Amino acid sequence: MKKFLFKISFYIIGVVAVLLFLGTFADGNTDDSYRHFTGPKPSNMIMGDSRGVQAVVPDILDAKFKDRKFTNFAFNIADSPYGKVYFEAIKKKLNPNTQNGIFILTVDPWSVSIDKGQEEKDLPETRSPLASMHFYDINPNYEYLLRNYPRSWFNIYKDREEVAKSNTYLHKNGWMEVTVDVHPDTVAARTVKKVEEAILSSKKQEISTYRLKSLENIIDFLKTKGSVYIVRIPPSEKVLEIEKKYSPDFSKRIKAIAEKQGIGFFDFSPEAKKYTYTDGNHMYKESGKVFTAQIADSILLHTKTLK
Repeated sequence: MKKFLFKISFYIIGVVAVLLFLGTFADGNTDDSYRHFTGPKPSNMIMGDSRGVQAVVPDILDAKFKDRKFTNFAFNIADSPYGKVYFEAIKKKLNPNTQNGIFILTVDPWSVSIDKGQEEKDLPETRSPLASMHFYDINPNYEYLLRNYPRSWFNIYKDREEVAKSNTYLHKNGWMEVTVDVHPDTVAARTVKKVEEAILSSKKQEISTYRLKSLENIIDFLKTKGSVYIVRIPPSEKVLEIEKKYSPDFSKRIKAIAEKQGIGFFDFSPEAKKYTYTDGNHMYKESGKVFTAQIADSILLHTKTLK
């Protein structure tokens, strides 16, 4: 029996050693979220859903605000709509010693909506990695890989960025760089699908008082750590038309929250046609860089106006 236990212990040690080795290759190719859970903890953050993670580029903000480093902590509509789960994750991610940070909360109608009749315990983010993770600043983050990486860990090594960057590459600063064909015919085909999805969502969902209150709770918290700005990221005009029918007063409601909180609100939805989109819903990366520069300029102008 002792010999068996001795042999099996070597096997277990070998397996653990291999997993530890493979985990060191986890990077921006591993999945769409892994790098959000690696450090260091930031003092300047971008938050929101998939529009935010693709359209707001931290490098552009870093260049505009010379003494700051930004981290994009936006995910997607299933993992990071505004609610208690996302709020707790933000508190875990943020550098606790932050005193003069800049925080950009990106919004759209879907980030503050829920399915009609849905209870809080059944919300999609309760099944998100954000609901169960404890560590947000470890690299490699074995907790994340053990809890949330369903594939063989040999794929982490095989798909590592050293070989080639994926089409959805998550940078260390949290920006998701999406590289796809943006030929008009290809984009039009993708847009049809996004329009269909938006129509379906508009029928089964509604703006949520719970999510709007959660947004305010997040603002209250972040205001103790620095300056907060809300940014409405536009989709293409076709998707925007659906959003206008779904929630005609959305921008008005967000503006009211911003005024109540004494923070800036930048609504870029009237400028939707100025940008290029990959699928009608998300900005193409080059448009995102231009868009991010406009956000930075709006913040700088707002700051000057207050002085």
